[in-house]
Amino acid sequence: MSVSIDARGPRWSAVFTTFVLAIALVTSSVWLILFQAIVFAIGAIRGPQFTPYAFIFKNLIKPRLKSEVTFEDVRPPQFSQGVGLAFTLVAIIGSVTGASGVFTVAVGFALAAAFLNAAFNFCLGCQMYLLILRARF
Repeated sequence: MSVSIDARGPRWSAVFTTFVLAIALVTSSVWLILFQAIVFAIGAIRGPQFTPYAFIFKNLIKPRLKSEVTFEDVRPPQFSQGVGLAFTLVAIIGSVTGASGVFTVAVGFALAAAFLNAAFNFCLGCQMYLLILRARF
């Protein structure tokens, strides 16, 4: 049995993620990346509907939206959260070991993916999930 979520939620979460990752990239802040990694971990393990960004969406943004609610399967966005977690963990390792280039590239990739979702409603991790699912059959 699959869980469905409001499809607008992950896009709004991507907006928050884009800002956090952009600030972390500009400031080289491992603390912001650690925060984002925790958000991604919650989304990957429990589901994106349980992240702090989803809480903000449900309580502050969703009540003000006029567009019709559409639902989507939670599994692709949840997989996407896992991909984001992997990139943030690589960034943390890069920062801790002094490999600033690794930090920059990992955060840059995560930022690019978040921006694609926020600006164009194109979830790269979701597309990866669907490709992997098709390849398995």
